[in-house]
Amino acid sequence: MSVIEAQAEIPPAESNAPLGFAEFVSLVAALMALTALGIDAMLPALPAIGVALGVVQENDRQLVISAFLLGFGIAQLVHGPLADRFGRRPILIWALAAYVLVNLIAAFSSSFTLLLVARFIGGTAIAASRVVTVALVRDCFSGRAMARVMSLVFMVFMATPVLAPAFGQVILLFASWRLIFVMIAFVSALVLIWFVVRMPETLPPEAKLPLSVARLVDGWRVVVSDRCSLGYTLAATALMGALYGFLNSVQQIVVGLTDDDRLLIPVFISIAGVMALANLLNSRIVMRIGTRRISHSALVAFILVSGLHLLIAAAGNENVVTFAVLQALAMGCFGLATSNFSAMAMDKMGAIAGTASSVQGFVTVTVGAVIGAAIGRAYDGTTVPLFAGFLTAGLVALVIVAVTERGQLFAPT
Repeated sequence: MSVIEAQAEIPPAESNAPLGFAEFVSLVAALMALTALGIDAMLPALPAIGVALGVVQENDRQLVISAFLLGFGIAQLVHGPLADRFGRRPILIWALAAYVLVNLIAAFSSSFTLLLVARFIGGTAIAASRVVTVALVRDCFSGRAMARVMSLVFMVFMATPVLAPAFGQVILLFASWRLIFVMIAFVSALVLIWFVVRMPETLPPEAKLPLSVARLVDGWRVVVSDRCSLGYTLAATALMGALYGFLNSVQQIVVGLTDDDRLLIPVFISIAGVMALANLLNSRIVMRIGTRRISHSALVAFILVSGLHLLIAAAGNENVVTFAVLQALAMGCFGLATSNFSAMAMDKMGAIAGTASSVQGFVTVTVGAVIGAAIGRAYDGTTVPLFAGFLTAGLVALVIVAVTERGQLFAPT
């Protein structure tokens, strides 16, 4: 057994948060919300960006989202080991500062290619917010307590998808889409100041790990050889692919169903709102019911709702009401499943939280982004490709979970 494996077996204290619980959750949620802001505020602006920068094919506009997600996923392999070596604070501070700068560059992009490059780099910078915050939470909480914290974080975090499209739409009413990037930079700067002033380092000096090829390979091996870490990371990846497919194509779907792009905001708010409520529910019941029983049940419900929605879409009976209601139900199940998947994947990774978070994040985001891009670009004027993707993702995730748990689903742990 390696040193890393031995350390990973040491059970951490249930709570070791350096801030009050409410501020800790709020700050972590704000850090993670910067990613959602960078994605969802773009949705109403995609047509305007396409017109301004000469993008002829509507599906090509989705690259504004996909480029960001690819950078976000790939860079997590870098941020995690750095956070384990140098600590959580310095990595996140430098990354947030870079994110502010690159959004200002995006605001003044003169070509679609330059914008995509800026978006990719922006994704690589803000990837630290995902890796470091998950590691930070794991530094301070474990087990069901971590699942509860992550649910509350995701509940606050989901306020961003509720508000971000409206944020972007309001800006478009009186200014160019370029101001959206300027405002993202401004909000990011505020969160950076909050983090610098209030959040101390959560990684003890004696827990810092050397930055070497041998250590990285050893850490990666531990992450992918642990049954729960690998299994629940792959299951979450399948579901994230469905989510990114939805984000890539939702603007086109709503306009296609209604011929009115003003309905994007209320439809998106209703769906994201249900996700937020699902995470609130999870935070209230996970300590009593357990992560497995909740997430496995939610995954089965996700499959059933997605299958029903696919049948309705294939029969040509889709309308904006069925889309909003059934999509909201599916994404509520998604929220219940993925917040617990994340906690279970990280449960034994305390000693290498940064590295584990980076590997898991790299897989879920990068592979999920590729799957989502394929689903989004399959858009053909109907919702059939989206919900065929949702059903497939759910079934794949269920098979992976069943293999991970050796067929023992719904265990009360």
